Amino acid sequence: MPVSQFTLPAPAKLNLYLHIVGQRSDGYHQLETVFQFLDFSDTIAFQENNSGTISLSVKPYDEVAASTEPAKHVDSENTNKSLLPAADLAALQTTPVQENLIYRAAELLLPYRRNKQLGVHLTLYKRLPMGGGVGGGSSNAATTLLGLNYLWGLQLSEQQLANIGLRLGADVPVFVHGKATFAEGVGEIFSTTFPAEKHYLVVHPQVAVSTAQIFTHPALPRNTTALHKPLENWQSGHNDCEKLVCSLYPQVASALQWLLKYAPSRMTGTGACVFGCFTTTVEAQKALRMLPAEFRGFVATGVNQSPLHAALTQLP
Repeated sequence: MPVSQFTLPAPAKLNLYLHIVGQRSDGYHQLETVFQFLDFSDTIAFQENNSGTISLSVKPYDEVAASTEPAKHVDSENTNKSLLPAADLAALQTTPVQENLIYRAAELLLPYRRNKQLGVHLTLYKRLPMGGGVGGGSSNAATTLLGLNYLWGLQLSEQQLANIGLRLGADVPVFVHGKATFAEGVGEIFSTTFPAEKHYLVVHPQVAVSTAQIFTHPALPRNTTALHKPLENWQSGHNDCEKLVCSLYPQVASALQWLLKYAPSRMTGTGACVFGCFTTTVEAQKALRMLPAEFRGFVATGVNQSPLHAALTQLP
């Protein structure tokens, strides 16, 4: 019998590399990329009710009970300051709830309820940076889909949930899938892969990059050779968006230049976050302590199974 109240993580992801191998006639880009999850997350609290409706509130992450995640993620050694500026949190709190991906995901599941009186109040405890390329919105949507599938006893398959999630964004199925993924096509063809689980310092340069601007820019490379399989060593790949983003957003270039002094580094997705790969958490934390004041950052470990799916297995 599902419990009526619980919390679940909505983990960050990294694109360990991102190759653009072509562009279709409809304008969509054909990609090859590897997604790996991080053990660093937003948190969503689910509380079932009999209102038949969905409600949503957004709160800063430091209000979530420390017991909901491992202590190291509440520890100041892994973040240099709040990752989410007050203005971004305020924007989330004042945006019409119907525009939030969490609400939209929940709304898509309403027709699958057997009992139409079932409702839910969702609380997002937010810390992942917005517009950072770490998948915050897509991850929030996937956690909502999987959490409500459990809470409302919908018994939808992972594939059904992934298909629903695709209506919300191209990355949502990867978070529903819950395993490190090699993605092809426009991101809809994917298979499980097993990149090394390294330690990362992720740096947010305090600027939001427009994905649409990058993918429509004439200077974006679109002709990397397709391999149709994941690279054996992801560090031999690259991010085709990185050079263009750095030219348009000098803050990203500055953050990457700083991080490269400490570790092999690159940008994730279309930015703005950049990440450095370290052998140990201690080394990553040492670099974090040197982070310039104009940047925000956090230390996390790459994991090939999503923390969301691990948490779901712990529910009764």
